[in-house]
Amino acid sequence: MIRLGQTNTLTIIRDTPVGLFLGENDQDVVLLPKKFIEPGFDVNTEIEVFIYKDSNDRIIATRLKPYVEINNFAFLNVSDTNQYGAFLDWGLEKDLFVPFKEQKRKMEPGSNYVVYVYIDEASDRIVASSKVNKFISNEVLEVEQAEEVDLLVYDETPLGFTCIINGIHKGLIYHNEIFQDVMVGDELKGYIKAIREGNLIDLSLQKIGFKHVLSSTDTILEFLKTNDGFMPFTDKSSPDIIERKFNMSKSTFKKTIGILYRQRKVTMEENGIRLVEGNDEKV
Repeated sequence: MIRLGQTNTLTIIRDTPVGLFLGENDQDVVLLPKKFIEPGFDVNTEIEVFIYKDSNDRIIATRLKPYVEINNFAFLNVSDTNQYGAFLDWGLEKDLFVPFKEQKRKMEPGSNYVVYVYIDEASDRIVASSKVNKFISNEVLEVEQAEEVDLLVYDETPLGFTCIINGIHKGLIYHNEIFQDVMVGDELKGYIKAIREGNLIDLSLQKIGFKHVLSSTDTILEFLKTNDGFMPFTDKSSPDIIERKFNMSKSTFKKTIGILYRQRKVTMEENGIRLVEGNDEKV
């Protein structure tokens, strides 16, 4: 069965002057236009193609790879608009259509929007919608607290950035918990910080507890800078000494030293930790 809006692996059934006909049998075939034929494309050879509809609404194959396939979200640019809707560049010769009724706000040429791509049941055409909330749900959650997840940022609110989680749920990263540049359209790795009443999801861009580790780096750096760049403590020092000296657990201390070492801010010596030259500016 040839699947519209997806990459298909099909067999070359026959070669004609207009191109190759592909399919799984003679009864269900699709044309790959001649301009996409490559060396080695012989009858009975299997090739990968993307299936969509051309300007005449005919099902057709292409060797071009779209930026997104059906039943997925993407951040796409508007190439044009008319009285019927907007058209998005998705990497193919024919742009992707967004009807006016599927626009959360009126789309403008040159702007980018997060959209969901799907097959419209009424027209059997591939279309997109920027009304993202229609296609995600937190009713039944498939994630757990502290789990690493894939995020697509799709909106900014006064509280923070709203994200699509694993393509199925939504959650929020609060502004005061963001320690990097974030913009709508960004694809990020994140973590489920909390699941609140009503299946509301709070997100974090750091592993749970990592913010505390980050603040501990300032503690260690300050100690080094006020003690001639050296501290007689290592990951083998006793937990009691670490806690008394730095007010942190041995585990946090080790993670913090690891971060500073990977950032090349400290070196580890047999009897202590030394600040790397050039990292002695004020914290």
